[in-house]
Amino acid sequence: MAETKTTASNASVADYLASRASPQQLADCQQLTTLLSDITGQPAIMWGPSIVGFGSYRYTYDSGHSGEAPLTGFAIRGRDIVIYLLAEGEQQTQLLQQLGKHKMGKACLYIKRLADLDIAVLKQLADNSVAEFQRRYGPAA
Repeated sequence: MAETKTTASNASVADYLASRASPQQLADCQQLTTLLSDITGQPAIMWGPSIVGFGSYRYTYDSGHSGEAPLTGFAIRGRDIVIYLLAEGEQQTQLLQQLGKHKMGKACLYIKRLADLDIAVLKQLADNSVAEFQRRYGPAA
């Protein structure tokens, strides 16, 4: 079975951000760090080489593969900031419609800058996502 590549590490979040972020992204990532830390009650830590994660949960797939992942987090991907969250269900879909300028993948919210978003809506999306992970997988580790 393949080994999980994205695991928590002791790498420096500040060093990662300094090496990847434009000045605008750095300001946005600092604001995201505060927001996501407040939601999870956990500090930012690096997961793999490029994900800033908050909290964690343990999962087990039907195949038997198990691992640990951050409850939520973000990464810098070129000109985008990607925020990792679940956006399933009617309430999350409605919130996405109110969020502002973004693109949504399966569990990846792509944004250019926080100024394009309604921060209260983003907070609710992230809050709901963390609550859903905890409902599915139990309390944060």
